[in-house]
Amino acid sequence: MNKQIIRNELTGDEYTYVKHRSGLDILVWEMEGFSSVEALFGTKYGSVNTSFRTNGEKEFTVVPEGIAHFLEHKLFENEDSDVFELYAKTGASANAYTSFDKTCYLFSCTDNYEESLDILLSFVQSPYFTDETVAKEQGIIAQEIKMCNDNPSNRVFYNMLRCLYHNHPVKTDIAGTVESIAKIDAELLYKCYNTFYNLHNMVLVVAGNVKVDEVLRIADKRLREDNDIKLQSFFPDEPSGIVKKEITEKMSVGMPLFNIGFKSAPLSGYDRLKAELETFVALSVMSDPASVLYKSMMEEGLINTTFSTEVFAGDGYFTAIFGGESKNPREVMNRIQKEVDRIKTEGMDRRFYENIKKFTYGSSVRELATPESVSSLMISSYFSDVSPFDSLKVLSEMTYEDVMKCITERFDPEKAVLSIVTK
Repeated sequence: MNKQIIRNELTGDEYTYVKHRSGLDILVWEMEGFSSVEALFGTKYGSVNTSFRTNGEKEFTVVPEGIAHFLEHKLFENEDSDVFELYAKTGASANAYTSFDKTCYLFSCTDNYEESLDILLSFVQSPYFTDETVAKEQGIIAQEIKMCNDNPSNRVFYNMLRCLYHNHPVKTDIAGTVESIAKIDAELLYKCYNTFYNLHNMVLVVAGNVKVDEVLRIADKRLREDNDIKLQSFFPDEPSGIVKKEITEKMSVGMPLFNIGFKSAPLSGYDRLKAELETFVALSVMSDPASVLYKSMMEEGLINTTFSTEVFAGDGYFTAIFGGESKNPREVMNRIQKEVDRIKTEGMDRRFYENIKKFTYGSSVRELATPESVSSLMISSYFSDVSPFDSLKVLSEMTYEDVMKCITERFDPEKAVLSIVTK
């Protein structure tokens, strides 16, 4: 067993990294003075992982869209017990989620964290699927998909992705479609489980009022040993250009909703983190409530307080997003593109840029303040192949020129799309 202390020289924070003999990586952040504990057991398996193979397999296996989310639901059903009933006895609050690039099972508690951790490691390693239980779940998730399809915010987002991406599976809803989940059976679920829930593809993160040795004692008891199967996910070639400039869908909404997406080149690891933070700062410079663009659009009634931005990036995709409500989404897009052009020509206000950068740095420091935020940061960093402390390093080294280059390269009007949901 390999154990290392990882320390941040900028803040003095540290956590323990353990390479467990089972194959699992374990990250434990002891936080003195806190009474709560947050734990996540995650796998690098999200909705985009629909084509894969392991060592010894020549061909890629292609599975239905939505199967990662389906599998997450099914793991909570054991053969002889309900997982939530087990957590109720320890007083822990439990949950799970599937995103585009990972699936995580988690709990938070103030007492009995060892018992809750035992439950977490046990049920995630104890799959139980039958054709009967799968058929029942298909009905439940089909209703969930239909409800999401009736949600205007959901529709405006995925319509934008379908305008941006030709082939990448990120354009498909995390839950899949009613047609795709109908193809799932117990055998396929076991195939995906045995592939992606291999401990070499997973991580355990624990933060708060914990001790490393106590976590390892439970891990020693509960973790099976897995062979590294050299898992590979396949993603189809994605053109650099967009599919189409605009899409409009009619739904029952009080005010039109919009998403504006700027597609740009994907990256990985530290390079992606650097690009994400540069893009985040660029978006903030343009859209912060103190910015000229925001104030002018707000004064004219073009936007309201729902106006927001996001950096949406992962394996094979990278998009800068503006979103919100507007009586005239096309004019909002026009204003944003004019502001991008102006900054490319005249540059950013240096003082405003420095203020945004300092605020972003402060927000990153605050991410190290609670067990919940620390555990979330650790697991997202781990699956992105970066350190939880790398954000502070990037921000401390970021320059005005870095962000100007980002705006030039990542806000191309030829790769911008507008998605509208209107009544």
